[in-house]
Amino acid sequence: MPKSSFNSAQVRGVVTCVPTKERLIDDDLELFGGNVKQLERLKKTIGLNRRMVVAGDETAADLCAFAAKDLLDGLGLSAEQVDGLICVTQTPDHSQPCNAAILHGRLGMAKSCAAFDVNLGCSGYVYGLWLAHMMVESGGCERVLLLAGDTMSRLVHPRDRSVAALFGDGGSATIVERTERACSWFSLETDGTGCGHLMVPAGGSRMPSSVATSEEFRDDDGNVRTAESLYMNGSEVFNFSISEEPRAVREVVAFAGLDLSEIDYFVFHQANRYILSSIAKRLKLDVAKVPMGTVERFGNQSSASIPCALCGELGATLTGTSEEKVLLSGFGVGLSWASAIVDLRKLEICRLVDYRL
Repeated sequence: MPKSSFNSAQVRGVVTCVPTKERLIDDDLELFGGNVKQLERLKKTIGLNRRMVVAGDETAADLCAFAAKDLLDGLGLSAEQVDGLICVTQTPDHSQPCNAAILHGRLGMAKSCAAFDVNLGCSGYVYGLWLAHMMVESGGCERVLLLAGDTMSRLVHPRDRSVAALFGDGGSATIVERTERACSWFSLETDGTGCGHLMVPAGGSRMPSSVATSEEFRDDDGNVRTAESLYMNGSEVFNFSISEEPRAVREVVAFAGLDLSEIDYFVFHQANRYILSSIAKRLKLDVAKVPMGTVERFGNQSSASIPCALCGELGATLTGTSEEKVLLSGFGVGLSWASAIVDLRKLEICRLVDYRL
């Protein structure tokens, strides 16, 4: 796997923004045939309970902009002090221009600031951190703002019980800036042969949206969707997650010259509790080191799930003069996965905020 280490780039702050509209899995009782026991089992094993979703015309860009303003204000920075802007999203406002350009204008950033999108989901936050570290380490940027967010609730069909109760929304902002004597390690991997296991088939250039692609159909399992809805092969995604993730985590820890026992927290993409528990079991981790409550509170937030877990479950622990070693790892759509051990010793802000108009 491609591996990188960085010595002069460090995360200074993270803010995650969540929408305020709540959707409970109990609201989907009819979707599961009125089977209360099945819903209770899903709550316990999969971790499906509630999810926070956007309302009206709210978008991932709105959530990320809110998080960015909160973070910049909290760190006493102006938008003009940022040299690079990366926006990780699979739910942009428009096919053109990219979200990064739109957010660059909304935030009032300097013309000298580079801005671009990264079209990745579950692994996207770690990929974005890797890019931000490279931009700083190369000397091209003093400070990079990473925005990662998705509104996956807009892509699922409400009558597709395989995904409808799982996905929530969120946006995040992270500042990576130049420092001295930092230590971070990254690994990135992809298996494009599995791209069809997690996909929105229609809506792009290969299959443009049309009357035909908007027609509903029912699959062999009774799930209703359209070609414009998110499709997930749950068993294949699960098998991929529990086979590739443990190996990738062990390899990046070894690359850093560390042992698994030396890592204080393992913050995985919040896919669902069952997948997280299975990965932790295969790695023989203390579950107290593996945050799993985020998916139960907010749903699977795609690219925003790792920063949300950081802010919502570890924020108070990590801010200040944190000496904890934290491993971040995302996996999913692509199929792609990425892991990192990041330097958080100068982390000043790590908090969760609600989106307010």
